[in-house]
This record gives sequence, C-alpha cells and structure tokens, in this order.
Amino acid sequence: MRSPDSIAGTAGPSGETPASVAAERVGSEARAPRIVEIGNTGFMHAVFPATTSFFSTWYDETRSDPESGRHIVRLDTLRELAAQLADPTVDLVVVHALTWAPWSLRALGRTLFRRSVLEGRFPAVRGLGPQLLRGRVAAPIAVLDFDDPAVVDRANRFLLDRATAYFKRELPPDHWQAFSGTLHWRVPTARFRRVSRNRQRMEKLRPLSLGVPLEVFRKTLPAPLPFSEKTADVFFAGRVKDSSTVREQGLDELLALRAEGVVVDIPEKALPLDAYLERLARARLVWSPAGYGWQCFRHYETALCGSVVLADRQTIERHAPLIDGEHALYYDVEPGGLSRVVRAALADPARLERIAAAGRAHVLAHHTPPAIARHVVATTLRLAGNLPDPS
Repeated sequence: MRSPDSIAGTAGPSGETPASVAAERVGSEARAPRIVEIGNTGFMHAVFPATTSFFSTWYDETRSDPESGRHIVRLDTLRELAAQLADPTVDLVVVHALTWAPWSLRALGRTLFRRSVLEGRFPAVRGLGPQLLRGRVAAPIAVLDFDDPAVVDRANRFLLDRATAYFKRELPPDHWQAFSGTLHWRVPTARFRRVSRNRQRMEKLRPLSLGVPLEVFRKTLPAPLPFSEKTADVFFAGRVKDSSTVREQGLDELLALRAEGVVVDIPEKALPLDAYLERLARARLVWSPAGYGWQCFRHYETALCGSVVLADRQTIERHAPLIDGEHALYYDVEPGGLSRVVRAALADPARLERIAAAGRAHVLAHHTPPAIARHVVATTLRLAGNLPDPS
C-alpha cells in the first residue's frame, strides 16, 4: 500500500472533485452522508471532506486539523471519538481493518522501535481507536480491508462481528476460505460452516476494489494517446525478485518476446510517479501480474491512462470486474500462456484500442475513489435497511 500522506482530495482526471462528489445523491440520500472514519488513511474523508470526521491511527501521523475533520487518535481525543460513535445523527462508521491487535508483541515492537519515539512522539494510543467499536455505536459499521492476505485476520474478528458489511480487497471465491488459518485453524470444515454465527460472519463479506489511488486520481491526466502513436508493445514496472512466482515466470516470457521483436519496456529502476504514468500511457499493453495479492493499483492506473491491462487470471471475487476481452486481457499462468495472449493482442490493434477505451470508461465509472466510497456507503446502508434495494 502507498503512504497515507499521498491521500488528498483534489480534482481527478474527469475534473470531478471530492467536494462535488459529496454533493451528489448517495442512494436515496440527497445529501452527503455524515461519516466517522477510523484508520491509517482518510479514504472516505478525502471523498466526503465536509461531512466526515477522520481519526487517524497511523503511527507517524502529525497532521491534526479538527476544523477540517482531521483528528489523531490520542488520549485527549478518545472521548470525542467515543461521543461521535454514539451520536445518532451519524449515518455511517467506517473503520479500516487492523494488521494486528494493539496489545500484540508485534504491535508493541512497532510502536516502541520507531523514529517518532526518538522525536518525542509515543503513538501507543493510536491502536486503541478501533477498539472503541466494542462499545456503543449508533450507526451501521463498514470495515475496509485493503490488505494483501486473502484472509480475515484474528485481530479483526470483533470488527467483523460488529460490522454491517466487511469489504475485502482479496476476497476468495469461496468466502469461507477467508477464515482459513485465522477464525478456523485450517480450511473451514462443514461443521464450522454449519454454525449460525460463522455463517452470519461469512455473509457480511463483500468484494472491495483497490481502485485508482487518490494520488493518481487527483492528477489531471492528458487524453489517451491513439494506439498508432504508442511507442511500446508491453510495459512493466514493479518488483520481480522476492515477489510472486507469477512475476518471475512471466518476466522470462516477456524477455523471450523481446527477442522476437516485440517492444517490451521494462525500466531498470523505480520511476517517479509522473514518469511512470507517462510510460503506462505510451504502451499498448501493460503487464499487471499478481504480487503479494492479485489486485494492484496498476490494473486501474493502466486503464485510466488509456492502455490495456494484461493480467494473470483472477484468484479472487471482484467488485465491478474488468471483463476479459471487453475491458482487459487475462492469461493462464502455465508456460506459454502470457506469450500467446500478447501475440494475439498485438495482431489486432483495432480490438486493443476498443478494449482500452471500454476499460477506461469502466474504471472512471466504478473504480475511482468517489465511486468506491459511494458504493461502500450505499451497500452498507442498504444492508442496514436504511436505503431501499434498487432491484
């Protein structure tokens, strides 16, 4: 995940700003929802800045501006947070999933051995913010789990129990598998699945789009290049060594394609963001293989820049998915699968251009921060019975 400091609420590629999004209707609501958000990043606050109170749990957070709805979880703000959670005028509480419980040895180690402690800031209280959800909460609760693992960590079991909806980025097609090795010691058995409480937990799980990161969405991007003006057939920038075997195997195939004459653009070092986005836009295909999780920002950045996403076949359930052959291209990870799709794609540039245009439109409609935030609000309120079912 990228740094919380990169989150900002400024204009996106379509000229739409979070402030204007907040004025739009959300479901049957003619006003922006009043939200309390707790976590490392102010995702909902960036989209609904005028109506969201964000309480940061990020250990290195230093920016507090109560007038604009930004708070840091500290001893002196816990009472205010508890009061807002119990406020019946709040429409929704959004909490970001925990990486570990605040009293675990790993959390204590991460708290004690960091530079901020040497600078006089001791952020031990930050992790207590989400724990207040064990108490009185008046509004429906949505959990956002943007983490890489395809499981619900034990530290989040109480959040799952309190939540109306638990949105998970890496959601296994069999939702029960999200409890493997955490809520169940191994793969959940039939006996485990028959328990009513466990079924209730499973039924709260919903897929979550990682989407376009706010640091990219806030940029005004140029119009997509015509495919005849693109200078690379395939582009890839990302970690290969010590990452996924999908990347290691795929890289070998890309290098073999380069030897055949396919123009493969792979930078030798990390690129600044603007240069990275420019290289994305100049490629016909952008290879976006699984890393620590299947979803990555590159899927959505590629489409936004007017190029075609080329990814290994999904291993998760997705929200508003990019469809193979319509919005993106997918390949089988077995040897030769990537090469076959690349050759076929480059043989039909007109089809590639159609896929790129459809993919960009789909991402703008469903995978920008405002679109994801509206989906979280509408889905959670509907499940809570506060919005009518559109069907």
